[in-house]
Order: sequence, then structure tokens, then C-alpha cells
Amino acid sequence: MSDAAPARGAGGHESVIGDVLLWLKQGRRVWLCTIVETWGSSPRPAGSWLAVSDTGQWSGSVSGGCLEEDLLRRMAEEGSDYPVVSDYGITDSDRDDFRLPCGGRIRLLVEPFGHSNFAIEHVNRLAKALQNRVPVVRRVSLQGAATLEPAATNARPGARFNGEELLHTLQPECRLLLIGAGEVARYVAEFAMAADFTVTLCEPRDVFASGWGHDHLPLDRRLPDDLIVESFSDPWCGVLALAHDPRIDDMGLLAALQSPAFYVGAMGSKQTSEARRERLELLGVEPTSAKRLRAPIGINIPSKTPAEIAISIVADLIEARHHLRTTPSV
Repeated sequence: MSDAAPARGAGGHESVIGDVLLWLKQGRRVWLCTIVETWGSSPRPAGSWLAVSDTGQWSGSVSGGCLEEDLLRRMAEEGSDYPVVSDYGITDSDRDDFRLPCGGRIRLLVEPFGHSNFAIEHVNRLAKALQNRVPVVRRVSLQGAATLEPAATNARPGARFNGEELLHTLQPECRLLLIGAGEVARYVAEFAMAADFTVTLCEPRDVFASGWGHDHLPLDRRLPDDLIVESFSDPWCGVLALAHDPRIDDMGLLAALQSPAFYVGAMGSKQTSEARRERLELLGVEPTSAKRLRAPIGINIPSKTPAEIAISIVADLIEARHHLRTTPSV
């Protein structure tokens, strides 16, 4: 159970573009649908992706379900060879047929990828950039040209479309390190993956690792501080101390609070949390850094069971991620 691969969410950009690359290498034609604008209520933000292959396979989401069936049918029957703009929700009939939220409207750019060296190279570069935690900007014109260039670390993600060209800024997916195997960590992992976080569970203690019975959530047996330095020390990472064991929780928190991680939290009561902050300061953490610690972790709801505690934690993570994506750093 050492060096376990992270468990991934189902609909993030990295997952979708990985599926596109796989299908292209299999000789499939693929269409990538990008939300470029929304008006009124919209279940998915601008920049969201749905990929569709010529065999009807799909990955991602642009509406939560109400448009996907129509897009799958249209790509199979009349998939364009050039990027095209497609609007949904313009007419009352649209809203009835596709059950768009009241007043909502979505504009998509549908971009074809044929089985060519250029398409595979472009998608491969994009996949590697996201895997390597590098922010990028895609430029896509209606004439079919697509380029990729680096973006600033603090660039706000999202899509801008001027009617002729799409500028799509992509940040790395938010990844989480959960320290300590237990029921809370199990539910946090499952709920966080459903919310498109990539999750790694860290458990160096033999007694907890040997009794872990959830094979779909593999454990990494390395020490948390080593993992943080190696893989969880950029602005799109979160570290959650859930072990209730200062021997490993504090080890991870010391490393996390010295990194630019967007979220650092620890489970425990208010009294335990204050004692932890004092302990961390004695271990060399600056008071300003210690204040970054979210403890007690999660939003303040009357949560008692492991699942309820996990819901409060993941809700807080979603809010923090939204702030990260909408408020560029200075």
C-alpha cells in the first residue's frame, strides 16, 4: 500500500482531457464542448468541458444532464469538422426541451479533434501541463487554430469568448492530502472526489494501515511531511490533519503551514485546536502562519457522525476553492 496513486474526481479538466487523449490514440474522432458564456441560472460555470467520442463515449459535464443527451446525439449525427458555436436556452422551446433553469442560457464552443499528429500533440501537451501543475491558456479560433501558452500562477481561471476566439485559462486541479485513515477520512475522500478534488490518503501507522478495508481508496504509507514537500506544496493543494494523533498530524501541519497551500485544516475541538496552535508555534511556526490553520475544521453545523463531519469539511473546501478560483493572489 505504499506510494499509492491518488484517487481522482470524475469530472475535472485533467480527467476529461485524459479521456480525450486516450480516445485520440485509439483512432477516435472527438468533440470537446466548452461553455464559453452563460446567462441567468446555469448549473455549470464557463470553462466547463464535455468531451464526446464518435462511438458515443463521453466525459465531463456542461449542464448536469439536461443538454448532454442532445449533444451526444448531434455529435454522432452531424459532428462538425470545424469549431462551431451552439446556443441553448434562447427560446421557450429550448427551456422546455432541455429543462434549463428558469431564464438560463448556455453558449458552447464545440471543437473537433481528428486523429492527427497535431491534435494528439496539442492534447498531450495540455494533459502534461495539467499533470505537472502548470497553469495554461488555450486559444481556439473558429477557423480551427488552437494554441497553448503558459499562464500566470495567479491568473483567474475561466473562459472568455469574443465571437471569434476563445481564451480558456486553466489552473491545476485542487488536490488534497488527508492525513490519517479513519471513518472521517473515508467519507471526506469520497465526498471530495465527487466534488472533483484529487485525493491522497496518508497513513504511516502500521496498525491503521493494516486494518484499512477500502481498496478503492488506497493509502500512501510515506510520512506526511515528505509527501507535502514532494507533491502538496503549491497553491492548489489542501492538507487535512484527520488522524487525531499529534505525532503525525503536527508533522504534516508544520510542513503545510510553510507552503502556499490554499487550505490547511485539522480535526479537533476548540480546546484541542488552541493547544495545537500553541504547540505549533513552540515548534517554530510563525503566529501569522499558525492563524492560517482552519481548526476546528469544517463549517459550523451540528455535525456528529463521521459522514456529517465530512460534509461540513467538504463544504468548507468547496468554499475555499471557489475563493481561490475567483480571487487572484497579489
